[in-house]
Amino acid sequence: MNNNAHLGDRKFIIGGFFVLIIVVYIFRLFYIQIIDQSYTIKAQQQAIEIRVDYPQRGVVYDRNGKYLVKNEPSYDLMVTPKLVKGCDTVALCQTLEITKEEFLKRIKKACQAPNSPRKESIFEKQMTSQRYATLQEKMYLFKGFYVQVRSVRKYPKPIAAHLLGYVGEVNGDVTKKNPYYKDGDYIGITGMERGYEEALRGIKGKRKILKDVHNKEVGSFMEGQWDTAAVAGKSLYSTLDMDLQEYGERLMKGKIGAIVAIEPSTGEILAIISAPSYDPNLFVGVKERSKNYPILRNDSTLPLFNRALQAMYPPGSTFKLIDALVGQDEGVITRNTMYHCSGGYPPMGNKPKCHGRHTLDLVNAIAQSCNSYFSYAFHDITSQSKFPKYVDGFNNWREKVMTFGPGTHLGTDLPYDAPGNVPSAKYYDKVFGKGRWFGNTIVSLGIGQAELTLVPLQMANVVATIANKGYYYVPHCVRGVGAEKSIDKKYTEKHYVAVQKEEYYINVIDGMQKCFEPGGTAYASRIPGYTACGKTGTAENPHGKSHAVFMAFAPRDNPKIVIAGLIENAGFGGTWTAPIVSLMIEKYLTGKITRPELEKRMEAVDLIRGKNLITTEFH
Repeated sequence: MNNNAHLGDRKFIIGGFFVLIIVVYIFRLFYIQIIDQSYTIKAQQQAIEIRVDYPQRGVVYDRNGKYLVKNEPSYDLMVTPKLVKGCDTVALCQTLEITKEEFLKRIKKACQAPNSPRKESIFEKQMTSQRYATLQEKMYLFKGFYVQVRSVRKYPKPIAAHLLGYVGEVNGDVTKKNPYYKDGDYIGITGMERGYEEALRGIKGKRKILKDVHNKEVGSFMEGQWDTAAVAGKSLYSTLDMDLQEYGERLMKGKIGAIVAIEPSTGEILAIISAPSYDPNLFVGVKERSKNYPILRNDSTLPLFNRALQAMYPPGSTFKLIDALVGQDEGVITRNTMYHCSGGYPPMGNKPKCHGRHTLDLVNAIAQSCNSYFSYAFHDITSQSKFPKYVDGFNNWREKVMTFGPGTHLGTDLPYDAPGNVPSAKYYDKVFGKGRWFGNTIVSLGIGQAELTLVPLQMANVVATIANKGYYYVPHCVRGVGAEKSIDKKYTEKHYVAVQKEEYYINVIDGMQKCFEPGGTAYASRIPGYTACGKTGTAENPHGKSHAVFMAFAPRDNPKIVIAGLIENAGFGGTWTAPIVSLMIEKYLTGKITRPELEKRMEAVDLIRGKNLITTEFH
């Protein structure tokens, strides 16, 4: 009985053990098939394709809500070489209009580093809508291929190329540093596209596509539960006035130089023109860009070079405005201070030369742009007896000048802005020897020459500071990002310069106003119905004819716009630059032009090729 009892117990134990194993297996199968999908994914790996959904890049508006940059669809044919087996290569080559040799060449390239046979890469870039439609009908024949929809830029008007910038493919350096980007992705290369890349690009999405054995799409895996949607890039609400930008580019056609217009009360850039320019649509699409880029790059007029931000020019006589302010702040000159001009600066053998012989006070010296006056002023500012050494007086002058922006990166939201140059004492020690240079040695700095250089953006910022009587906002081209229209707070902060007394600015502004009055250097460019303030400049050019410089703001009270412009090899500032600047101011303030003959004259002349050149000049 005991043996039978033991035998019965063993049967129950063994039976229970097998039941337990069966239950474990059933539970495991239930978990694998119903709860955990990882095995299902592995089993169906060949039938599931992971695709990236590229977001729409953010659009760009001008300050009045007009489109500056839009998007249009683009289609890339993608390939995963490992999955190409069974592809109808003849039909694909016919559809794409390529040879079999070209097909094999592209497949080989797709297999090479940094790609691999198991990684997807672009086989045909940016196909037309027509080719995409034809291809879609036959996609079931092309195993290992699929079409990826992206967008490319579209510019409603062919303007503002340097400001807006362009988009291109990322390079290896970018993909190594930033995991967001993969080979074949697009990124902002220049202008606003680069400066606001993170906002504009959006966020990529991913989809798992289920295919049958015939390479046909049968839907989303798990009904899209694991998909992530692409998030469109944020829109940019720019500060640019499209109409003013277009008008300025029209006037600058046939000329080399730059114009920058700013709203002084905000620092918002209203127009930024670098001439010659180009149609930004020439860089839309890989094929167009690869065809047009070498042509523009090899153009002797350098249309790809952004002169408004990168060209460092001597400011010429426009720099006298800063010296007038610093001189008053130092107590060296007042409104009534007079210097006699005998046609030049006598201590240096009448060099720099001046266009007249006169004795002027500060206001009239500005209005008539007397070189001698500001040569004396510069010498006296830097040679004050309160400084033990001349270098101390020079450094004091230099530090005050740089608070206006020259010699610094202003911090604008546009990339690649050059700092210009305010030469240092260390530089002159190297050139002349320590302790062997003085005010007369470097007196040309007082009239904006010698080694002193500014970029046109800095010139505009200087006149904005004067219009504001002692402060500026960092110039910027975007007033809002995204639906919330956010903006970096640094663009809303006032930057105070070294000279703060309002009286000093009024004295300078009085002289600038007289610039547009009889006897002033810009009288021929006066703006009907407005009290404007300006300053001409002639920047000497060792390689040819002088550059023509002009800066202005209007109206005098509560200024709405400041503009600085420079035209290369155009002679006196009052001849070409002042008329163009004054026309742009009138256009912005009134929306119309009351001087059609002047407008016609500015549009007609081609200073690059010397066509229709009018020789009458107004200094």
